[in-house]
Amino acid sequence: MDPQLILSSLTNPTLLFFALGIVATVVRSDLEIPATTVKFISLYLLFAIGFKGGQELAHSDFSTEIFFSLILGIVAACFVPFYTFFILKRRMEVSDAAAVAATYGSVSAVTFVAATSFLEAQQQTFGGHMVAVMALMETPAIIIGVILMMKYEKDSSSRGRLRSIFHHSLTNGSVLMVVGSLVIGIIADSKQAEGIKPFTTDIFKGFLAIFLLEMGMVTARRFAAFRKYGWFVAAFGIVIPLINGVFFAIFSGLITKNPGNRFMFGVLAASASYIAVPAAMRLAAPKADPGLYIPMALGVTFPFNITIGMPIYYAVVKYVNFG
Repeated sequence: MDPQLILSSLTNPTLLFFALGIVATVVRSDLEIPATTVKFISLYLLFAIGFKGGQELAHSDFSTEIFFSLILGIVAACFVPFYTFFILKRRMEVSDAAAVAATYGSVSAVTFVAATSFLEAQQQTFGGHMVAVMALMETPAIIIGVILMMKYEKDSSSRGRLRSIFHHSLTNGSVLMVVGSLVIGIIADSKQAEGIKPFTTDIFKGFLAIFLLEMGMVTARRFAAFRKYGWFVAAFGIVIPLINGVFFAIFSGLITKNPGNRFMFGVLAASASYIAVPAAMRLAAPKADPGLYIPMALGVTFPFNITIGMPIYYAVVKYVNFG
């Protein structure tokens, strides 16, 4: 792997702000970003990604590549929680194993956003349909996790509640914002859309930097709560995403030759949800410990992906090709 690629990733300004957030928490600084501001920025980032993806889709024909990309996204979101559940069940309670499996089968919209910044630094593009792939990958993992828990836990409190979990997953704010923005981007008039282009492109990286500053502070706080669970979950939070990311970065080469799309598949498969899944698991698995699956996703997997993971997935895409 190219050392220059890793150095470039580690010196990305947005990533450095993430590190600053960690430092601020470690030294117990009073640095704080208001919760309302953080919520606005997160909604803005999802809006910008969704709208730009919709605009790109509006100017492209629905091809077999797009169709199979959507199918592969759904397959990944079902396969990952299924196989990881049986690994986790050996060391955890069924409810905890299901919650963690769903977390790693679902996706992180923030990691996806960071990946777009990484690709831009490499002067590489990706298809707008990957935004739709991301949106489709949110829910299946939650459903698989709940089904596995209902099957293997004798006294499951989620029996009969699958419909409400499914509804909650689809109406989750982050999912609704990115899907809604994607649809609006598709149907919006191109000339009219040019009017908001500066808002969706020029200031994007600045808002991302501030958001990752907050994520750094949250990560440092979550990691402190996570340490009591030992080496197994720490290793899981790195090794499993790495395996998933590398596998799907390679396997996606069967349906697309676009390096940016393949990289995004790797990132999506490697990411772990710490927003949509925890919200759903509060309803589906009240016995599952949020102090386990949230810190794993946010305190281990997220930092790994944006520092070391992304350069690895990009190198795999660059040097491993089919045909």
